[in-house]
Amino acid sequence: MMLNFFDEIKNELRIVEDELKLAVRSSDPLLTETSTHLINAGGKRLRPAFCLLGGKFYNFNLDKLIPLAVALELIHMATLVHDDVVDSSLTRRGIPTVKAKWGNRISTHIGDYLLGKSLILISRYENPLIPKVLADTSVKMCEGEIIQITTSYNTDQTIRDYFYRINRKTALLISASCQLGAVACGAPAPLHQSLRRFGHHIGMAFQITDDILDMTAEQIKLGKPVGGDLQQGIITLPTIYALQHSSERQKLHELITKPNKAEEEINEAIALITACGGIDYSAEMARKYIVKAKKELSRLPDVPVKKTMQIIADFIAIRKF
Repeated sequence: MMLNFFDEIKNELRIVEDELKLAVRSSDPLLTETSTHLINAGGKRLRPAFCLLGGKFYNFNLDKLIPLAVALELIHMATLVHDDVVDSSLTRRGIPTVKAKWGNRISTHIGDYLLGKSLILISRYENPLIPKVLADTSVKMCEGEIIQITTSYNTDQTIRDYFYRINRKTALLISASCQLGAVACGAPAPLHQSLRRFGHHIGMAFQITDDILDMTAEQIKLGKPVGGDLQQGIITLPTIYALQHSSERQKLHELITKPNKAEEEINEAIALITACGGIDYSAEMARKYIVKAKKELSRLPDVPVKKTMQIIADFIAIRKF
């Protein structure tokens, strides 16, 4: 499943996994087959894990958390299915995507199906904050993805533009996962607001690290082609920094804005970005977000799960996959 710092919730995560499979089951065999393929492809299950860990800060109640944890993963999975259509991705985590096996039309509806299933689960909660946060998050996630599409190959983007985009695209759902796990268990506002801020900082660091790994990871660990963002014209933090600081910025600009790059051109762009410190700068930004996350943790009650959250924060800044 995930790394050993989820050991304390491994039994609960197994239940989430079983409930995920139940949630997507349908009388239509194609819906069941495609959705189950997606679940069996695996994943870090970060969002349900953060939901469960957030719940451990206050009156932990698994029955109250399971529908929310499953809904969070379904929302995330829906975005991945739609992303694979937009990006024409044939593999994810080394496994054929739904798009690769069943095509764009089926994939689009499977993503919608998963979102619909998440709404059924969320409707079980009486606390209005839960559907409110998730509705707002879902809207902003779509905004983040649209911004990413409309700014493809645009080398005028600033670091501020990048942070705005990744907050919506990634950080908000991780933030909601940390916060709402505590909300579902009845936590008071100061506690769940601290968890929300912790989740924001972790989510920002997670996406920055993801964007670094897109240029530096081994393909077998990444589970998809290295340099995929550059190939699609997605301008991430290392690239923005390099465009501002590289002595070869004109050459880099030409490489980035060229559609259908050859593998050698991708490698050349990555070399230029690395040489001027784009990777190192981005890693430092990720570390700064981790420091902020741990500062937010210091405000939370001294319960055993707090140490786990600290270990997760440390891992995210150094992860290699």
